[in-house]
Amino acid sequence: MTEGGEIQQRHPDDKAVEHSGERSDAPPQGLTMPPWRACGYFATAVVLALAQGYGQSVISANAQQLQGSFSTTQAETAWLTAAYMAPNASLSLALIKIRGQIGIRRFAEVSIVGFLLATLLTFSAEDFGAHLAVRFLSGIAAAPMSSLAFLYMLEPLPPHRKMNVGLAAALTFIFMGSPVTRLVSPHLLDIGLWHALTSMEVALAAISLGLIYLLPLKTPPMPMRIEAADVISFFFIAVSFGCIAVAAVTGPIYWWTEHAWLGLVLAGGIAAFAVAASIELNRETPLLDIRWLASPPVMHFAAAILLFRLVLSEQTSGAAGLFRSMGLLNEQMQGLWLVVIGATLLGGVICAILMKPGREVQFHAVALCLLIAGSWMDSRSTAQTLPSDLYLSQGMIGLASALFLPPALLSGLMSALAKGPNYILTFVIVFLTTQKLGGIFGAAIFASFVQVRRQLHTQRLSESLAATDPLVTSRLATSFGALSPQLGDTTLVSAQAAAQLAGEVRMQASVMAYNDAFLTIAVTSAAALVLLLGHSALKVWRARKSITSPEETQAGRQEPASGTPQPQAA
Repeated sequence: MTEGGEIQQRHPDDKAVEHSGERSDAPPQGLTMPPWRACGYFATAVVLALAQGYGQSVISANAQQLQGSFSTTQAETAWLTAAYMAPNASLSLALIKIRGQIGIRRFAEVSIVGFLLATLLTFSAEDFGAHLAVRFLSGIAAAPMSSLAFLYMLEPLPPHRKMNVGLAAALTFIFMGSPVTRLVSPHLLDIGLWHALTSMEVALAAISLGLIYLLPLKTPPMPMRIEAADVISFFFIAVSFGCIAVAAVTGPIYWWTEHAWLGLVLAGGIAAFAVAASIELNRETPLLDIRWLASPPVMHFAAAILLFRLVLSEQTSGAAGLFRSMGLLNEQMQGLWLVVIGATLLGGVICAILMKPGREVQFHAVALCLLIAGSWMDSRSTAQTLPSDLYLSQGMIGLASALFLPPALLSGLMSALAKGPNYILTFVIVFLTTQKLGGIFGAAIFASFVQVRRQLHTQRLSESLAATDPLVTSRLATSFGALSPQLGDTTLVSAQAAAQLAGEVRMQASVMAYNDAFLTIAVTSAAALVLLLGHSALKVWRARKSITSPEETQAGRQEPASGTPQPQAA
């Protein structure tokens, strides 16, 4: 299965496809092609996955440093992320049909050329408006990258390995983009600030271009015909997802209730989706089966995936935000991101070895337990906490993310296949939408919660620090004595000492706010675990009841027959 819902029907014993007129050797057991060629496809998948993840998180991971490069405020810099995500969030829907219309091989070649051209345009951008336009085009061009990463990871594997090894490996590398970006960014910033970051994106795109043309995909075609109604529906869906993405990225910064245009953007997104849904409900061959999407099993699946993406913001937004509030940058957190990457890889290996249909509940229960423990450990942070103090907890959360998503995708895929091949497309849209929009909204909700709690703790701490408090007086006197030799002016020294104390109060309030957020995530994960176990127990009880009921019915039918005299024939 691919991210676009395509299923390869090759038998494990099939011969590898001949390339460039040369006859390849017989593939070993477990692969559909020679090992050297299979390694090339795996490497292509890794490069594509990292290129997509790097482009998606490069702005948010380096927002503070890029404000100086662009001469922008925090709010203006956030628009670069919004411009990237606005088209990227919805294009997976269109690309699935486009891929079926033009063929997978041509789709891959055209997509990677567009991705390389979009990254090269960054060098020609001079002002902030041009950078916004380039990031918008980059979001469009990068939309096929995760899909192609799935295709290349699954291509060399036989069918019985695609559902465990293929899915686990593809998802592991796709969602490893953020920690990898934070790991390499400090070195690139030292070389050349924004242009060095862009050069890395261009290099990944250029390597991907060469690999795709060297190793073409041989996936069997899935003919699809784009209809006029598909274009109309997609237009409204794109407007809807774009508005929601823009509001989610900018809402915590401008604040939701401070600007009327935020409400209008959200309302426009909801209205556009309502129009798209009304069109799809009245089509004989809809692009999305809205009725199936609204069914309880699919809604349950979407809610579970969305909830998990929300709690996973503890790592992407929580740990990074906590240390950023203390004045630390990615350079001081490199050890932490190495631990996260290692834990994510470990989770992918575990899924590849142990994941099978029917084991989803066990994987999800373990993942939620890891999330509960990791978030609770993080909720005990202080202003003296170092990145090394969170190695264990963040490693557990990284492991949890890698253990949850592959089984979830496998479970949803099995449900879609049970309904028929045509439902795979709709299922993939649910999965991709919950991943992209869930990740954006998770970060927005986390940031908004932290901001509210920070203001509350700042107010409480400020009220508790009376000018007559001996501790406050002692702290101000210490700062006054340290600053006097440097400044000289008594008034200026007093103001600077008070400013330092206020800064310490704000930092302490930020740490307390993040602790509240971590604890909330731990409680939410615990509630999700209880619901998961309760739902699983209910399914087991219903299954046993359905087994015993026919036996009781059978016994009830036989009892009267043995005790009632039978009429005799004349």
